[in-house]
Amino acid sequence: MAIVTSPAQPAPADAKPSHSQIDRTSDLLPGGPSEDRSSVPVGLTSGDRTALYRFLVLMRTIEERGVTLYKQGKLPGSFYDGRGQEAISVGAAFALGPDDVISSPLIRDLGAHLVRGTDITELFRHYLGRQNVLSHGREGNMHFGDHQRGIVAPVSMLPDMMVVALGLAMAFRMRGEQRVALSFFGEGATSRGDWHEAMNWAGLRREPVIYVCENNQLAYSTPSSRQFAVRPSERAKGYGVAAELIDGNDVEAVHAAVHRARERALSGGGATLIEAETMRMNGHGSHDDASYVAPELRAYWEARDPLDRYAAVVRELGVDVDAVRAEVSARVDAAAEAALATPLPDPETAATGVFCDGDPTELGRGGDAPWSRFAGWAGGAGADGAVGTGTADEAALAEPDGRGGANDAEATR
Repeated sequence: MAIVTSPAQPAPADAKPSHSQIDRTSDLLPGGPSEDRSSVPVGLTSGDRTALYRFLVLMRTIEERGVTLYKQGKLPGSFYDGRGQEAISVGAAFALGPDDVISSPLIRDLGAHLVRGTDITELFRHYLGRQNVLSHGREGNMHFGDHQRGIVAPVSMLPDMMVVALGLAMAFRMRGEQRVALSFFGEGATSRGDWHEAMNWAGLRREPVIYVCENNQLAYSTPSSRQFAVRPSERAKGYGVAAELIDGNDVEAVHAAVHRARERALSGGGATLIEAETMRMNGHGSHDDASYVAPELRAYWEARDPLDRYAAVVRELGVDVDAVRAEVSARVDAAAEAALATPLPDPETAATGVFCDGDPTELGRGGDAPWSRFAGWAGGAGADGAVGTGTADEAALAEPDGRGGANDAEATR
């Protein structure tokens, strides 16, 4: 198997640079360093930034525990994580309003579930195949949603969920609702026909949908250079879809891009494709040692780790990042232990839910919206940046710790 060595395809000459608040000399995009946007207000308070960091840490800590449980033989199947890509799902979900929906978070998008308020004990129960409210013990860690929080469960055949998101967006437009649908997919998924169908219809009908392409360099082991000649954000123009190329390891750049896309969609401007450049730092799953990735490429992206970069930002706000990590670790330990103590589902119920009995349950209006911009909205953040609804776990994640100043945010994967 050939070793993957190229860090990224060249950026188009007119690609919009990353709106980085972190490393404005980054050479992530070969087109040049990021534009200095320090004078541009992004609408994030100190409490918002503390919450963003907590969600980043929570995602990584949960997934590290998942890998450990897999290696201990306690987690069935394999385990799939998003190490190195945390900024994308966290930043994107943080920009959504309480009534917006996601179709769907994929195997590297746990952060979207966390931001929207999915209970972390239920997540571990799901991973372990125990009785839980997400999948009732009928799945592993790949295919699950949170119906009541407006999160549609994904399927493996990507990018099928782009088409589902498109249908949701069409319904919102036809009913005159101020809502958007967001869909995640990998760069490898753009080689499939349903990607083109979704893009064509979204551009033609100007649907309120946001497509987030996580360009993590690899469709399992196939590098982008062997997938396509023109990057996805450039191809979007051919469908009449607005597009941005951003630094996917900068959580604020992702948040800002999705916010702009949401505003565009709600004002009738139609769909947006956001190509977030990043790198999958582990194998496709825990069963994959990723030996096909060159060490120098891994080192290149390890130096751009999204958690390390954003830790530098919140430290400047006075946040004790070690205390945040310790707090999150304790919460994850408690959730994992509670899940391990949960019984397996009753085998007699294995056929329950295979077919719909009676009327189907409507998709929930949406999940938590912890960005302070949505303070006072149903499901939105409180004035102090704390989550207004959801479990105690998620509410604690968005609470300022007194230091940040609460009133100042398959193979195609």
